[in-house]
Amino acid sequence: MSFTYDYPRPAVTVDIILITKGELPKILLIQRKHAPFKGTWALPGGFLDMDEDLETAALRELQEETHIENIILKQFKTYGAVHRDPRGRTVSVVFYAFVENEMEAIAGDDASEAKWFKLSELPTLAFDHQLILDEFNVEVLLK
Repeated sequence: MSFTYDYPRPAVTVDIILITKGELPKILLIQRKHAPFKGTWALPGGFLDMDEDLETAALRELQEETHIENIILKQFKTYGAVHRDPRGRTVSVVFYAFVENEMEAIAGDDASEAKWFKLSELPTLAFDHQLILDEFNVEVLLK
């Protein structure tokens, strides 16, 4: 059975914060290969497929964009500001994981590069990813 809705629906995305443990944590970012924000650094992530759950989408996107697998993710928070994505109304569910050390990351899919950055030396980030990391810092790292 299929349903028709009278209400417009936003796209749903997932973003992943992968961060090292320790006194000087590093975070994995990807450089976007396509517009919007082509060439800008971002959290790995992408659009939810219609036949997958949120965590599966996050694991898939992490693997597609960085070739990193076998990570146990936790859900952090959901972001849904009206204009957070210039392509249209998009809601993102953010996941995170801590790893002992930097893992080898190989850019793929929508990423032209994958690189670990010190949290204290981040480049300019795409979308609202700086806000996401600021809130993650306060709500998870500083607790």
